[in-house]
Amino acid sequence: MKGLCQNDVLRCVMMILLCGYVLGKECTNTPTPLQSHTLRYEFEVSKNETWKQEILANYHHDHHLIPTDDSTWASLFPRKMLREESELNWNVVYRKFKHPGQFKLEGNFLKEVSLHDVRLDPESVHGLAEQTNLEYLLMLDVDRLVWSFRKTAGLPTLGSPYGGWEAPDVELRGHFIGHYLSATAHMWASTHNQALKEKMSTLVSALKECQDKMGTGYLSAFQSELFDRVEAIQPVWAPYYTIHKLMAGLLDQHTLAGNAQAVGMLKWMVEYFYNRVQNVIRTYTIERHWMSLNEEFGGMNDILYQLFSITGDPKHLLLAHLFDKPCFLGLLAIQADDLSGFHANTHIPVVVGAQMRYELTGDELYKEIGITFMDMINSSHSFATGGTSASEFWENPKWMGTYLHTETEESCTTYNMLKVSRNLFRWTKEVTYADYYERALTNGVLGIQKGTEPGVMIYMLPLGHGVSKGNSYHSWGTPSDSFWCCYGTGVESFSKLGDSIYFEEGGSSPALYVIQYISSSLDWKSGNILLTQRVDKVVSWDQHLRVTLIVTANHGSGTSTLNLRIPSWASSGAAVAHVNEEALTLPGPGKFLSISRSWNSGDKITLELPLGLRTERLVDDRPDYGSLYAILYGPYVLAGLSLGDHEIVTGSAKSISDWVTPVPAVYNSHLISLSQEAGNSRVFFSNKDQKIVMALAPEAGNHSAVHATFRLILGQSMSSSSPSSEEFSSLGDVIGKSVMLEPFDLPGMVVSHSGADKGLFIGKKDSATEFQVVKGLGGEDGTVSLESKSEKGCFVYSGQEVTLSCGSGSSKNAGFAKGASFVLEKGLREYHPISFVAKGETRSYVLEPIMNMRDEFYNVYFHISN
Repeated sequence: MKGLCQNDVLRCVMMILLCGYVLGKECTNTPTPLQSHTLRYEFEVSKNETWKQEILANYHHDHHLIPTDDSTWASLFPRKMLREESELNWNVVYRKFKHPGQFKLEGNFLKEVSLHDVRLDPESVHGLAEQTNLEYLLMLDVDRLVWSFRKTAGLPTLGSPYGGWEAPDVELRGHFIGHYLSATAHMWASTHNQALKEKMSTLVSALKECQDKMGTGYLSAFQSELFDRVEAIQPVWAPYYTIHKLMAGLLDQHTLAGNAQAVGMLKWMVEYFYNRVQNVIRTYTIERHWMSLNEEFGGMNDILYQLFSITGDPKHLLLAHLFDKPCFLGLLAIQADDLSGFHANTHIPVVVGAQMRYELTGDELYKEIGITFMDMINSSHSFATGGTSASEFWENPKWMGTYLHTETEESCTTYNMLKVSRNLFRWTKEVTYADYYERALTNGVLGIQKGTEPGVMIYMLPLGHGVSKGNSYHSWGTPSDSFWCCYGTGVESFSKLGDSIYFEEGGSSPALYVIQYISSSLDWKSGNILLTQRVDKVVSWDQHLRVTLIVTANHGSGTSTLNLRIPSWASSGAAVAHVNEEALTLPGPGKFLSISRSWNSGDKITLELPLGLRTERLVDDRPDYGSLYAILYGPYVLAGLSLGDHEIVTGSAKSISDWVTPVPAVYNSHLISLSQEAGNSRVFFSNKDQKIVMALAPEAGNHSAVHATFRLILGQSMSSSSPSSEEFSSLGDVIGKSVMLEPFDLPGMVVSHSGADKGLFIGKKDSATEFQVVKGLGGEDGTVSLESKSEKGCFVYSGQEVTLSCGSGSSKNAGFAKGASFVLEKGLREYHPISFVAKGETRSYVLEPIMNMRDEFYNVYFHISN
């Protein structure tokens, strides 16, 4: 067999692929430490040679072999023996027996609508996220991006290289440039920003110059020696991963931005790597090639299948097959949940590639692999956010409670899981996959940006108790010195937020599926109409999602169908829909509302969906974790502000609405902060460990801003269970009123004292918690003083500590008046429009969408009991 392979390697490869003559199989199952991107970077920059040698001592692929059933493995390949056709005719034969008459996708798949035809509402959450990302893409400098490419090609370098994972001494350098090519192509389609068009075209031309200089088709920011190490099964940081990103970026530049130069560069790259893989198989065996796939190689199979769908070149199809990881896909083919120990983001792209294989070949096995994988993740390896993985890996099924910490839900995995669910929806039209997409996008993507700061994102989404996005291993990245893998997928995600709102179905009467409710517009060319979708801002005090769709019909629009998703979460009440004034009969949750007619300009569809509160149990079948629940509001996962407490005792509450209640809109006008000047600094009246102190001015979005914000509870509502509905038109309205001060993150608790000259603390409501707001004793405009209602003549006073001071004869002196006067200003923190209070018998929590959290500390899972 080996002699035959050396003489006619490609014919031998095809025989092995087709017949399943596989002598040995191995697959990364028990991970080597260097599979973690985080650890790999630390390994590269570390000066600790002893530690590095210890890591390398464990780097041997024999440590992670698994058995795979031979017959199952063989079934992963085309299962008909072919005649001894030449390699160039192989694909033609393959097409003929799979698709007689023509090369055509099997199945009635929904089609993507072009991103060029979708525009986000710039004022929406998604529109603001897109704009923030656009600003970042425009900030980045082409010369700095291609610095290492020019260095590798032997061309003069301009400027200085970027840092982080794009630094010249990091083996993964170049990966972000591939992501940048994809992101700018999608962003160009989404916005048609001309400055971006010029920047990305300049980048492609610069890369072309590098490829031409090297002259072999090879294009990378590092020397090809890294691939020598891959093929020799030696430690190296995922060079094929980087090559996949570059290939995908060039293909996106071609398909989305019309750059003909890019596809030529891509085909030349593929020719180079086709020859490299061929040489490995000729020199060794095909098993040696598969062994090398135990390094992360991104979605090489996916990009090659996509390229084949454009070129029809059989080499591209064969090379795609060679990057299908059969030992991993084999487990899914036999529906075995053996994901534990696999590096998640190495293997999700393999599944995406397998899905593309199904679309091209019609092989039902690959459809089942995609469905099985999605079911495994959702049933055994998923958090409430839709995210998966802990510290980059999958662990034991239904043991998610073990992994509640800061290093959960790698952002890259969410990006790739969205691809899996999107494909499954296009194939099946099942609402459950659209629901998953909404959940993962809303909770796992929108919150990885730090507000509207361009180029500041997170690597992992923390899901533990008392965690913070800014207080994790990686914390927030920086625009020029991070460039983690999740920066690459992040800039892509925020460039294509419009790509899964609408899908279409052909036929004599075209149909459109509206699967995401995001304020946007669509120029639907197949239906010959312009559709404008407007989604009202979601709030906690009006528990409905309200959507309006307005039609502008072009001449000759004809009859078409609009299919509107009724989400599975819309089960807490009756949904309502109208076309113009006509009421429609709706299906139940988890189905589509179909409306067929000849549309006229001005036709309006209104849809009102109930947004119910619910709890979801953590995916963990061990009794010790049986009471851990997340709290959701429609698709929104609600995080509770907390430094670590996560107990909720609901007592006699009968339903969730008894113990989770909305924060009224008026409450934002009741939020205040109190400050004083202290030398050259400004200090704020703050809660620290249940005691009141004066703390330095916090940054916006920091948990210190939470601790320096208090809600004024007005006198008339102190003894009432109903909240005050009075809104302050200005902060001065509070002067002369009797109030209590409730810490922002401790609803139900208030600032209290235990008598004169004693410190202030946080406690339960009693007679010692009420204060009269008066004009500042120091006489300065905008200041107030707080006089105790129970200790007349005694005021809140900031000296060496914050106390209730009665002055003892010196209360009228200037020093006392200054210490008892505070600048009254709007609260440093506000309630999000989607805010609730989860009431427990011993502790209550403010709940907000996790996507809104920045540097605050929070919980996602609560121990809920009665």
